[in-house]
Amino acid sequence: MADRKLTVLFMPESAYGPTNNCIGIGDVLRQRGHRVVFAAESSWKGRLAPLGFEEELVDLTPPPEDAAGQDPGQFWKDYIAEISPEFRKPTIQQLETVVRPIYEELIEGVKYAEPQLKEIIARVRPDVIVEDNVVLFPALATAGVPFVRMLSCNPLEVPGPDVPPPFSGLSTGDHGAAETFREEFERTHGEMWTAFNAYVREQGGPELPHLQFMPEGDLNLYLYPEIADYVDRRPLGDGWHRLDSSVRRTGVPIRLPDHIASGDGSLIYFSLGSLGSADVDLMRRVIDALAGTGHRYIVSKGPRHDEIELAPNMWGAEFLPQTKILPLADLVITHGGNNTVTESLHFGKPMIVLPLFWDQYDNAQRVHELGLGLRLDTYGFQAEEMRSAIESLLGNAGLRRHLEEIGETIRGRDGVERAADLIESAAR
Repeated sequence: MADRKLTVLFMPESAYGPTNNCIGIGDVLRQRGHRVVFAAESSWKGRLAPLGFEEELVDLTPPPEDAAGQDPGQFWKDYIAEISPEFRKPTIQQLETVVRPIYEELIEGVKYAEPQLKEIIARVRPDVIVEDNVVLFPALATAGVPFVRMLSCNPLEVPGPDVPPPFSGLSTGDHGAAETFREEFERTHGEMWTAFNAYVREQGGPELPHLQFMPEGDLNLYLYPEIADYVDRRPLGDGWHRLDSSVRRTGVPIRLPDHIASGDGSLIYFSLGSLGSADVDLMRRVIDALAGTGHRYIVSKGPRHDEIELAPNMWGAEFLPQTKILPLADLVITHGGNNTVTESLHFGKPMIVLPLFWDQYDNAQRVHELGLGLRLDTYGFQAEEMRSAIESLLGNAGLRRHLEEIGETIRGRDGVERAADLIESAAR
């Protein structure tokens, strides 16, 4: 039994963060001789097979006529670009204008994909299924094999009375504002949750926890470094296992142009993620603030790269191998996506966080309140405020030593190997 080769079916949410997390873990399982299959949203066609995985494509909406030319996760890039003006609102207002519409879109995708997933499961015959998403696809939890829940968002997604509510960006001690936020979440999401819970039960799935859109699995993995976790205030049960990081071991070393590889000042990495970088006005505003400093910058330009002009002290491209760049950087300016935050801590780097939506506010607040970086007002910061934050973090030798030690500890825990071990155990 111990040597039996397994068939592992991954279904990540169609965005780079969850997909890259599953790729890293899947690659370890593949190298151990297991068959690894991705039930990937259709815009990922041809992107996973070259990495050694089998592809089973899933449509979440009726396919567009030009689907063959779509970039991975294109649906969400377009959708986020459409609602991005709402990111300027306080988080409690975003519950109605950002968070609920995203859940609604996700739920529609669940319903459209359900018959496709049943066919894929019957064809693939997995030994274990791993879902990395914020809503349950019932077919995955009713397949008669162990179901692994992967949580690669901020772990506040699993709520508790002594921690801030998810999506709020509140500090851990702001109890009054937290209760107000929870009440607004129930007002804006309660009816939708009730209907989705009924749908899941109709498909033979489990009862969902109140106001949560994912149940616990037979095995539950979550991605967050211990140094930033909330276990002192909201311990999770024995069915939960933390991965301090999940960094892919794929890709080749990056070659930087000479004026960036060496020169005056520190080397700083700037990325708003594949979705946030679609806000060209914000990208330009940050670039203008950085252009007047004495440092060098690597800029992830994103899907609208042809509309973004970099200053002479910068270099960048549409896509960059983030895990190859982070070890070289002295500082990271980020939107606060969970993968970027955990990868920055994995490599021991301080952060300036400019949150936009979803759990990015929670990550930004956690980094700020633990002194691992600084949170700035994404749309309200002044250029001098950004420059002051950069110099403050670069000049804090004690913080940089502390982060180097944190990074060394996280890397020693080897999250992708641990995840592969746990998935194997769940299957067997």
